[in-house]
Amino acid sequence: MIKILLNGINGRMGKTIENLSLNYDNLKISCGVDNVVTKNSTTPTYQNINDVKEDVDVIIDFSHPNSLDELLDYAIKNKIGIVLCTTGHTKEQLEKIKNASKEIPIFMSYNMSIGINVLQILIQKGLQALYKDYDIEITEKHHNQKLDSPSGTAIMLMNTIQDFVKQNFNEEVIFNHGRLGEKKREAKEIGVHAIRAGNIIGEHEVIFAGNNEIIELKHTALSRDVFAQGALKAALYLHGKEPKIYDMNSMLNL
Repeated sequence: MIKILLNGINGRMGKTIENLSLNYDNLKISCGVDNVVTKNSTTPTYQNINDVKEDVDVIIDFSHPNSLDELLDYAIKNKIGIVLCTTGHTKEQLEKIKNASKEIPIFMSYNMSIGINVLQILIQKGLQALYKDYDIEITEKHHNQKLDSPSGTAIMLMNTIQDFVKQNFNEEVIFNHGRLGEKKREAKEIGVHAIRAGNIIGEHEVIFAGNNEIIELKHTALSRDVFAQGALKAALYLHGKEPKIYDMNSMLNL
């Protein structure tokens, strides 16, 4: 039985993960950490991770980048892995994650959906055939409470495109965030557009637009369950692994 510490347990994703974990017989949420502690919770919950008394095998983090330092310190001290599902980390924080991965296993993905990671593969296939002759645009939609923009998943898709172009064409693309003003689109420009409205769970689309046809690759999350399931599967996968950074491609063997 793998024992999980869930950071952000009382948030929307935290509650979804906690509920879905009941369907697994090989893991359990043994405790949680959150700024808000509810009295009627059946899972031991703390405001400070250093107050945790339970034994823990893996941490799942679905909270805020501000908690990164204490998570890494706790994980390194206790020699346990972390599944980082939080987005919006700074360059300095990403460097800290990289350094910590020399001591503990870290699973990191901007999106815990299996479908999004398959979408990356489809985008790479599209780039092989279409990059030179088609305009590319990225749109992403989320609920009106989401803080970071563009989304972590949009950044992941941007990185996928940039890496492919560098490796195959030895050049870089220009990402234009929220086009504004009177200026023609440059040939190497990719527009990135963020929509924040209502309770949209998550929608990402990459558009390849040619002179006479349009190809649209799109992923829509219909429930937060898809991210929760991915996080729990990642925790199972990470347990017992050697120190380094893992991702969805590692888990899915893509």
